[in-house]
Amino acid sequence: MNADEFGIRPGEEMANLPADFDAGLHFIGRLRTPWRTRSGCPKNGLQTEALCTVEIDAPYVPGLRTITGCTHLILLYWMDRATRGLVVQQPRHADGPRGTFSLRSPARPNPIALSVVDLLGREGDVLRVRGLDCIDGTPLLDIKPYYASTDSRPNAQVGRAGAER
Repeated sequence: MNADEFGIRPGEEMANLPADFDAGLHFIGRLRTPWRTRSGCPKNGLQTEALCTVEIDAPYVPGLRTITGCTHLILLYWMDRATRGLVVQQPRHADGPRGTFSLRSPARPNPIALSVVDLLGREGDVLRVRGLDCIDGTPLLDIKPYYASTDSRPNAQVGRAGAER
């Protein structure tokens, strides 16, 4: 972990993470993007038109059957270079600290991220997508179809940071 890029800012708080894990995961592939550093990544996948690829490991390639029937996918991935354990963060753009679970930051106890991507095509074990926002080589956890009928919440809102109800 690069302390300059992923370090703790004033006002931030870390949780004492347990020594043992509650679950095990298998990475199913890697995400290939043009970005080599966190600072080089877009803030979200809608801020870029970059073509990215999803490389699926051989044992999981059969799981891609009929995937080209989807126009959009949800990719779940592991931000393996992110700070772990932050429960309060001080975003650069905010006027005060925010709870981690009210943010989309990669710094969190379990650095799981998601993106809704446009599926542009498949070539064997590789998917071509648009809409990623992660560092090149990020491990892939899962792929799910995006259903506009159930996944979209047009009335969803996020209140101003720091404001408690």
